[in-house]
Amino acid sequence: MSSVAVAGRTGEWLESPGFGVYVHIPFCTHRCHYCDFNTYSGMEDQYEVYVEALVADILRWEGPAPMASSVFFGGGTPTLLPVGSLARILTAVRDRFGCAPDAEITIEANPEGTGEKVFAGLLDAGFNRVSFGVQSLVPSVLTGLGRMHSPATALRAIAAARAAGFDDVNADLIYGSPWESTSDWRVSLEGIVEAEPNHVSAYALTIEEGTPLATLVATGRVPDVDPDLQADRHGTAEELLGAAGLERYEISNWARPGRACRHNVLYWSAGDYAGFGAGAHGHVAGRRSWRRRLPRDFVAGVDAGTSTEAGAEVLDADARCGEAFMLGLRLASGLDLAGMGRRYGAEPLATRMPVVQELTSRGLMEWEGSCLRIAPSATMVAGDICARLL
Repeated sequence: MSSVAVAGRTGEWLESPGFGVYVHIPFCTHRCHYCDFNTYSGMEDQYEVYVEALVADILRWEGPAPMASSVFFGGGTPTLLPVGSLARILTAVRDRFGCAPDAEITIEANPEGTGEKVFAGLLDAGFNRVSFGVQSLVPSVLTGLGRMHSPATALRAIAAARAAGFDDVNADLIYGSPWESTSDWRVSLEGIVEAEPNHVSAYALTIEEGTPLATLVATGRVPDVDPDLQADRHGTAEELLGAAGLERYEISNWARPGRACRHNVLYWSAGDYAGFGAGAHGHVAGRRSWRRRLPRDFVAGVDAGTSTEAGAEVLDADARCGEAFMLGLRLASGLDLAGMGRRYGAEPLATRMPVVQELTSRGLMEWEGSCLRIAPSATMVAGDICARLL
């Protein structure tokens, strides 16, 4: 298997996956019922203050600064900020790290509030990939999830990004919610296929503690998710997206050839990345860190000239190897144990081989050369398999 960083777009595990930069924009107009991300609504008067702090924090980064192979603006809803502000933040990333000529530079967007002019401005600023939070193309499902857009709005946004010149488009979908029927899920998949994104992320709904949806489930007003039904939904996605030429390269991600998300492949390959913004996480050379969670605390740290880190920990080779197993086995390619040995040494691998042998003997894992992967038939129990090797 190739270990060349540029091959990240193939969706295969990489021994040398490059270096990433993650930028968190914590603002939303509305918090969806299922969301437990670090997001806040009603803070429009803080947008520019936050941008100023974010730019300053990026420019004063004192850690390793290799050239970025991928940059990802997530949230929240990054496109709530003016294009000029987003361009300033990206310029700061370029000034501090540099970006490879073929770097993948992604921005997340909600379908509402965007149009061809906005997308043209994002392209001019240097973004070359856009990821839409579509979630469903059925009105009743969108309402249940707490989404604010209509199916037509989502499809228009994808078309507008294409018309503006974006050649790299992702659509996020959520399946298995209490409001969704089997036919609803097929409607969403068929509609997205017709919109022709070159990447689709389809995630099973999870009930996260502290969300409005968790309260509804706990009080019996909404039924809990059904794992068996969700497994069926995943199978339907595999069928319809595969038939449309989108290959599943990770448990929840499908892409056309050469269009895997390079930034996420870096994560799944346990690569290094710097994280900026409220609550953002980073990982560089075995040191994991996280920023102050509240936007006001993040801004206050920058204004005071102090660190915006809320905490950090250093992982030893065994812990790093365990995390690399957990992440890399999500990829359909699996991971290359020869490359893992070069990264972490022989001992962390040797301690896990008895579990690997047991799982392969049970047909839950399989080998292809030096690559170890989860058997396709065991995809829906991948979490349990990965936990055994952590």
